[in-house]
Amino acid sequence: MDLRAHQQRQLLRKEVRNRRQQLSNDEQQQASLDLCATLISQPKIQAAKTISLYLANDGEISLEPFIDWCWQNNKAVYLPVIHPFSPGNLLFLHYSQATHLIANKYNILEPKLAVTDVLPLAQLDVLIAPLVAFDRQGNRLGMGGGFYDRTLSSWHKGKIQQSLLPIGVAHNCQLLDSIPNQHWDIPLPEIITPSKQYHW
Repeated sequence: MDLRAHQQRQLLRKEVRNRRQQLSNDEQQQASLDLCATLISQPKIQAAKTISLYLANDGEISLEPFIDWCWQNNKAVYLPVIHPFSPGNLLFLHYSQATHLIANKYNILEPKLAVTDVLPLAQLDVLIAPLVAFDRQGNRLGMGGGFYDRTLSSWHKGKIQQSLLPIGVAHNCQLLDSIPNQHWDIPLPEIITPSKQYHW
């Protein structure tokens, strides 16, 4: 790994995480509502039967209003769970109002692992990914674990259905001019903020 790029990325993570943590509760709530309105206006979201998303942590933009909309509109909702046997990868487990959530090693809530609740990545219609920062080229900077990059590598290489749509979501303040890239980074085809949509 390029040490300089790694250090730059770490500095950018710290800077942007501070930005989003400084948003007030009112700003967070309004951003969440605005993002939800944009998401539900998307034809691909309207048509989707299976949607993976996340539970907000560390100042991430909340998807709670969108999750409620999904449940009300009979969308099957899934949450990422750290894979117990394949380090650095994710599984996707069904999430309903009755789902029992437990904290993982990063203190992020996820469903308790049950094989019957797992959906293969290839059967997801939409995957909504959190991010720390992004640029206008579609580069996504995550928390540094590489979970989404590893999980989406098979999609990126065309090994699973191309009908899967990965979407990044973020606060407006998470946009950067550029992000130092690494060879394993998977750019996203679409990133949505409360005020704008970016397509590549």
